[in-house]
Amino acid sequence: MPKVRQLLEQKGTDVATIAGDCTALEAARMMNAKRIGSVVVLHDEHVAGIVTERDLMNRVIAEERNPAETKVADIMTANVACACQDTTLDELRQTMREKRIRHVPIINDERKLLGIVSIGDLNIVEHRIKEETIQYLEQYMYRP
Repeated sequence: MPKVRQLLEQKGTDVATIAGDCTALEAARMMNAKRIGSVVVLHDEHVAGIVTERDLMNRVIAEERNPAETKVADIMTANVACACQDTTLDELRQTMREKRIRHVPIINDERKLLGIVSIGDLNIVEHRIKEETIQYLEQYMYRP
């Protein structure tokens, strides 16, 4: 089974990050500009948390807080589930399913950010693997 390391080699390691002292408005604008659903919160180059679209909706909009004054550190999910590069994609999907999350930062032993994997990334890989399997089976079944 493919591992996170292989997926990051294909998709790249660019991750949108933000500091905890930035505002919710800045986080929302960054997500909107990059067309992404989350930003990783860093503190001293280490993963401190994550802010998702859902966090903005539940912890800012629904609570009628001013996004221009609300700090990212106050709305982020601090105990974020992370994975390492040697995690299999099946294990990562299982973690996402169990924790009901869509984004998992990938870290090294020092909790430094190496990349991020979304459920969409996993779906693309799964689709590609199934397409390759179908092609292989078609060639096997219909070869002359």
